[in-house]
Amino acid sequence: MKRATSVSPSGSVAGLIEGMSKTGFQGRKLGESLNVWKRMIDDPDCIIFLGLSGAMIPAGMQKCLIELVKNRYIDGIVSTGANMFHDTCEHLGVRHYMGHHNADDCELFSRGIDRIYDVFAYDDEFRGIESEIASFIEGVSPFNASSRLLMEKMGTWLGEKNPSGESVLNECAKAGIPVFIPALCDSSVGIAVLMARRKGTDVSVDQIADVDEITTVIENSVHTGVIYVGGGVPKNFIQQTHVIAGIHERDTDGHQYAIQYTTDAPHWGGLSGCTFEEAISWGKEAPDSYRVQCFADATIALPLIVSALTERKLIRARIPDMKSFFE
Repeated sequence: MKRATSVSPSGSVAGLIEGMSKTGFQGRKLGESLNVWKRMIDDPDCIIFLGLSGAMIPAGMQKCLIELVKNRYIDGIVSTGANMFHDTCEHLGVRHYMGHHNADDCELFSRGIDRIYDVFAYDDEFRGIESEIASFIEGVSPFNASSRLLMEKMGTWLGEKNPSGESVLNECAKAGIPVFIPALCDSSVGIAVLMARRKGTDVSVDQIADVDEITTVIENSVHTGVIYVGGGVPKNFIQQTHVIAGIHERDTDGHQYAIQYTTDAPHWGGLSGCTFEEAISWGKEAPDSYRVQCFADATIALPLIVSALTERKLIRARIPDMKSFFE
């Protein structure tokens, strides 16, 4: 047995979290998650996917995610449509504001204010961004392809429309990092697609192509690593890739590295709380994988981990050319 130690206060975020890996409870899990992420970065054969759910952009996590992209600590993103919509809002100058979770929602509705727990936003500004996205879609029609290709075009469009803006989508487009939205219809991006279609625009987002494309990445990778912020559709969309590869008799053993930051308890049986040990039975995680689930609010865990990664100035052993998978 290794001796547990007391964590010491530190002026270094990285040093603090590394010390926490030798303590207990979820502090230890947070520290262990940093170690697993480092292993992914050091593995020259690893493709790293980020699953993003929950209202992370409204909650202020955008710059943390952008740092992951810029430092190439991830190679692909599977996100809810909502996060990429809010990301687009921020790029185009529509902001989210500090509110309160005990606000009078009837009064907020009468004032045209949307509430995301303790974050507020103006509903008419959201409608304006939906119209902007609908106009963008009209400009790329006819379109019948994956959400990955649509997000690539949208990220490029954002950079052209507002060169001084900043977004996850635009950074991913510049870096050649794919962004999948497997439940695109369940978001304001989906609403914008419908707005364009009702105007007669020839547009159809092929979600089966999404499944095919991301599975192709897995089938042609030596190792894969996953980081899940929350769970839901983004998590299982990535998890199921090894199952699909197995059905098609491709020799994959499950993800070699896996991290999840979640507040969902597994004993309720929900997929978001599904343990990685349970996932082994499906072939989603490799039996010998490096894996850790940290039961903590992602708005606490993510800034700490990203700060630790960037503080250590870690360099990828090899940066894969993700565009080559889709040529």
